[in-house]
Amino acid sequence: MLDALGAIAVWTGLIMMLFGGLWFLVAAFRESILWGLGCLIFPVVQLVFLIVEWPAAKRPFFTQLWGVALILIGVLALEAKLPFVHGG
Repeated sequence: MLDALGAIAVWTGLIMMLFGGLWFLVAAFRESILWGLGCLIFPVVQLVFLIVEWPAAKRPFFTQLWGVALILIGVLALEAKLPFVHGG
């Protein structure tokens, strides 16, 4: 049962990350064509856009963060071996 919930959490997190990323690009293109193209081509521009245009970018950003959190919860529920976790 926990495996099924873990898999659902991982897939839901992936979908949320994809949706948040697309939403972020749409927000950048709504500000200007240059912001949109910059975010699409150069990843560092996304960070600059996030800081400079916080009101427009915060909701897509937090959607992506919730997606990451769900993926981590799902991975832990699936008891996957993470590369940074050392244990017996």
